[in-house]
Amino acid sequence: MTYVVTESCIRCKYTDCVDVCPTDAFREGPNFLVIDPVDCIDCAVCVPECPVQAIYADDDVPGDQQDFIALNAELAPAWPTISKTHRALPDAEAWAAVKDKRTELKR
Repeated sequence: MTYVVTESCIRCKYTDCVDVCPTDAFREGPNFLVIDPVDCIDCAVCVPECPVQAIYADDDVPGDQQDFIALNAELAPAWPTISKTHRALPDAEAWAAVKDKRTELKR
C-alpha cells in the first residue's frame, strides 16, 4: 500500500504534509503535489496534515479519484522532491472548496 494525493490538492498545494514525511516521498509540480509510491513507507503521518483532505491510502481512494493512483506514479519520477513546507498557492483558499479541478492540473 502507498498513499496518494488526489484532486483536492490541485491549485491549492498546501505543503504541511511534506515536513512530516520521513522519507521525502513528496514531489512538487507547478500546482499540485504527488507522492512517489517507491519512496512512500505507508506511515500515514501526512494524512492528518493535509488541510484539504487530499491524501488517501491507495486502498481508500474514492471511486471518482482512482485515476490519481496512476497519476502520482506517473508524475513522481518527473517532478523534484519537496521536503520543506512553503506557502500555499496565492489563491489556494479560493480553490480549496472547488470540486472538479482536473483540467486545472499543470504538468
